[in-house]
Amino acid sequence: MISTGLDRLLAAPGQLSGRRFGLLAHAASLTRELVPAHLALSRALRPPARLFGPEHGFYGVEQDMVPSEDQADPWTGIPIVSLYGAGERTLVPRAAAFEGLDLLVIDLQDIGARYYTFAATAVWAAGAALAAGVEVWILDRPNPLGGEVIEGNLVAPGFESFVGAFRLPVRHGLTLGEIFRLEAKRRRLPDNWRVIAVEGWSRPMLWPDLGRPWVAPSPNMPDFATALLYPGLCLIEATELSEGRGTTRPFRLVGAPGVDALALAHALGELPELGVRALPARFRPWHQKHRGEVCSGVELVVCEPRRVAGYRLGVELLAAFSSVAPESFHWRREPYEFVADRPAIDLLAGGPELRGALDDGGGLEEWVAGWARDERAFREERREILVYPERRR
Repeated sequence: MISTGLDRLLAAPGQLSGRRFGLLAHAASLTRELVPAHLALSRALRPPARLFGPEHGFYGVEQDMVPSEDQADPWTGIPIVSLYGAGERTLVPRAAAFEGLDLLVIDLQDIGARYYTFAATAVWAAGAALAAGVEVWILDRPNPLGGEVIEGNLVAPGFESFVGAFRLPVRHGLTLGEIFRLEAKRRRLPDNWRVIAVEGWSRPMLWPDLGRPWVAPSPNMPDFATALLYPGLCLIEATELSEGRGTTRPFRLVGAPGVDALALAHALGELPELGVRALPARFRPWHQKHRGEVCSGVELVVCEPRRVAGYRLGVELLAAFSSVAPESFHWRREPYEFVADRPAIDLLAGGPELRGALDDGGGLEEWVAGWARDERAFREERREILVYPERRR
C-alpha cells in the first residue's frame, strides 16, 4: 500500500505540535481517503495558519496563465496567498508571507515533466522560506510517470524560465522531494529542511500501479494518459495550433481549422515504437486558441503506456504539422509565462535548436540524437540525491 508524505505525517501528527505552519498545496493534495490536506491537518491536530496556492490556484480553478488572487478558504477561513498572480514577481513569496510562521509544509502532486510549474513553485517558495528562517518539510508523492525513464535534453544556459526552472530533461523520473534535494544541493540551500518520503513506491511504478484514484492536479490534466503525453504535447502551446484546451481531451487532441486530418494521420503513421496511435479527428475547443471553431487534426491514443516516449512524440507531431499543414503551423508570438524576449518554443525545448531545425528543414534527427548525452549526464548527477533506489541494471 502506498503512503504519501501527507499520509505519513497524519499518522504521527504530533510532529506538528506547537508549530505555527503554512501549507503550500492544491486540489490533488489529498489523503488516502481523499480528504484535502488542509482539512485533514485541521482535524488531526490544528489548522495551518496560512495557505499558499500555486499556478491554477489552491483549488485548481484557473486556466493556464490566468492569475489567481489572494483570498480566504471558504471552509476554514484560513488566508490563502497566491503564488501565481498578475506578474513574475508573484512567483516567489516575499519574506512578509512567512511572518509568524516557523514551518512551511509543501504537498504538491507533480506529474514528472519539466514544464509542469509546481516544482518551480515548491523550490522557490522553500528557498524564500529558508531565507526567512522558516523550516521546510516536503511531503513527497509518487511520480505518475515512474522513476526510471529519462527523456530529453537539458535546459541550456539563458533559457531558464517558469516552465524550465531547473536543468532537467523533459521527463526526469524524479519525485518532487528528489527535485528539491537536487536543487538544494545545487543552490547550497540552508539545511533546515526535510523530505518525508513515500512508503511503498518504487521507481518502476507508473500511476496505475499505485491503487489510488487519479485526481486532476490542474484543470487540463484529467487522467494518467494525458500525463503520459504531456511531455511532448505541451510543445503545442508554443504554436498557434490548438492543444485541445476547451475540450474534454486536452493534450490528446491537436489541430487547427482547415488541416487535412487524414494526411496528417498518415504522415505520423501508427507510431508503434512510441506507444501511441494517431487518429484523424475533428473537434471544437471552447476557450483559448480557435475558440468555437471546428478544428481538424489528430487524436493521440495511448496503446502501450510503458512504451510511450512523450517528448519524441511531441517533436514528431510538430514536424508533421510543419510538413503537412505549413499554412496552419506558426510559432506563438505572445509572451509566455511572463517571458516576452524569447520564443515560447525555445523556453519549452530548453534552447533554440528545435525551432531552428523545423524552420530550416534539417538537423532535427541530429538534435534528437544528442539527447542521449544529456540523459546520461543527468542520470549520473541525480544518483546522489535519489530517495528511492534504482534497480540494478
